Amino acid sequence: MHKQAQRKTAGAHRKQSVSSNAKSRIALVAVATGAVSTAGAGGAAAAHATHPAPSAEARSETPDYTLVADSAAPVIGSSEAPQILNIAEFKPIDNLAEQLNKAIQYNAERIAADLAARAPKSSAPAQGTLTSTFGARWGTLHAGVDIANALGTAITAVEDGTVIDAGPASGFGQWVRIRHADGTVTVYGHMETIEVAVGQQVSAGQRIAGMGSRGFSTGVHVHFEVHPNGGGAIDPLPWLAERGIFL
Repeated sequence: MHKQAQRKTAGAHRKQSVSSNAKSRIALVAVATGAVSTAGAGGAAAAHATHPAPSAEARSETPDYTLVADSAAPVIGSSEAPQILNIAEFKPIDNLAEQLNKAIQYNAERIAADLAARAPKSSAPAQGTLTSTFGARWGTLHAGVDIANALGTAITAVEDGTVIDAGPASGFGQWVRIRHADGTVTVYGHMETIEVAVGQQVSAGQRIAGMGSRGFSTGVHVHFEVHPNGGGAIDPLPWLAERGIFL
């Protein structure tokens, strides 16, 4: 018993020998490990000094990055086919000239309609001085009003209508008569020139003649009459006033 105990005790205190080669390898590994650890620590310290750690508030605002591998987008070199955009085939327009002509015509019609909407609905027969009114004069009925001005002053249609007479007339020297949409006929007399023809469509305010003194006249003026429904003459002043025209 005592001898076995001595053998165990002697084995426990036995010194293990290490060869010189093993010692060299262990020393090399220790030096290399220390160098890596030192470099890692130095790099971390330099990074921290250059880019200090963000605050908690900044960390909360850090964008959420998604890896390409985790996204649904196709990866270059993958087996998925690339997306193809459908672009309509270009075809030349065969009737381009026709379409341009229609566009020009439409624009002209639009302009004409706009001008018509802006045009006056009624106009004075002429600008000048009222020299004679409707009523008895020199023992006869003066069936209209006289407006005097310079020779050649414009005489204009009071409303839209159709010219039914344009030329010589007894007592007037020359006259123009216009029938309007409601059947009313207006008469213009003593003009020096006539600038419309029978059957012509005229607009309110359009020049139809130049003022003169032809026929039974004592001076340059236009004699103007109004005949509702083509019948007997009425006083033009109230008729014009209803249309906002005051002589």
